[in-house]
Amino acid sequence: MDITKKLKASSLSSATPMPQFFDLSNKKDVHLLDKLLTEKPNTRIINTYDDQLKEWFVLQNPSLYQDKLKRDKEFNKFCRQYYAGKLEHEVGLWVYLPWRDTLLHLLEDDKFHEVRTGRNRNLITPDEQKKYYNSVIGIAGQSVGNSCTLAIVLTGGGKHMRLADPDTLELTNLNRIRGSIAEITNLKVNMTAHQIYELDPYAKLELFSDGITEENIEAFFDGPPKLDIVIDEMDNLGLKIRLRQEAKKRKIPVLMAADNGDSAILDVERHDLEDDIAPFHGRAGEDIAEQVLNKNLPLPAMARIIGDKIIGFDVHEQRLIESLLAIGDSIPTWPQLGTAATLNGVLVAVAVRKILNHQPLINNRAIVSMPNFLEPNYNDPEETQKRQQKLQELGQEFIDRIEKLADKNPD
Repeated sequence: MDITKKLKASSLSSATPMPQFFDLSNKKDVHLLDKLLTEKPNTRIINTYDDQLKEWFVLQNPSLYQDKLKRDKEFNKFCRQYYAGKLEHEVGLWVYLPWRDTLLHLLEDDKFHEVRTGRNRNLITPDEQKKYYNSVIGIAGQSVGNSCTLAIVLTGGGKHMRLADPDTLELTNLNRIRGSIAEITNLKVNMTAHQIYELDPYAKLELFSDGITEENIEAFFDGPPKLDIVIDEMDNLGLKIRLRQEAKKRKIPVLMAADNGDSAILDVERHDLEDDIAPFHGRAGEDIAEQVLNKNLPLPAMARIIGDKIIGFDVHEQRLIESLLAIGDSIPTWPQLGTAATLNGVLVAVAVRKILNHQPLINNRAIVSMPNFLEPNYNDPEETQKRQQKLQELGQEFIDRIEKLADKNPD
């Protein structure tokens, strides 16, 4: 027996992953579902429709929550009217998730969303939740962007999403991306789509598996429907600039979150409120687009712009800069932590919800520092001065190293 032939790697489907819906009050759908179950006899079936309906009923009648006897009596009365002679399988919708080979009996979209976000009340009001859910959100990049996407969906936002990323999942990604070893080699946008649909099968997703390109950037923004907000989690500096140029034309706000050790940096550009915001609020210079676009800048020059200008060594955590100095020696590339990715997701989701609901939000930068909150004496004047001096020294060492690389590799 030659086991090696049987161990040949399977190829993952490149087809866009989508749920299939069946309304069993419709004869055509009955036939289609019957055919599917005949072809896939091992399909897992989950039917908790009555439990979901009871949760929805209690949300409409919150006073019944503590009185189980009265709740069950009133719910049974409600069910007799609700089913109105229909069989149990004929109400709601049946949803098949092909990547899990699982069929679920679920509430219809409105009721499903109301129950899934029921515990948000009134931390998020019903009106805020509706605006948040019915928004159109674009997320370019699905590493930190995966955390941003899932934090938004978990809190009931973004029924309409456009996700862009050309990369596939690798093992080294799993220190910071909520993925699975079973999805290694899968496109990141497909992986994230699976995760979204398993939270909200009614989501409307468009996947840009080539990432953002000059050929698709207008479609990414304009759809239809057009974006309400865009989140930049790409690595490519030129594309970051192009994203901002297109957002500025359309008066669409831009959010960008960056890892910083265990901490996070959130940048907000409110093109919906101001007409003339420079990319990155001018941190990289008013002429950053001219410096970068249509020019073949070497990687060291790009690294200096991002590290020194756009982020700034004065806000970096010390271990991060020390790690940057170790690239090529003891580590191969930029280090990132799952704690920071998760924190960035939280920051972006809150900021998105505030913008979409026209609530107060900064129009610049927020720095959330874990050492600031957790380390004793972190803000003592002497410690602060010592830390800033060390950051300046490390930052200058990084710049010096980049300039040497640029001299060695001028192209």
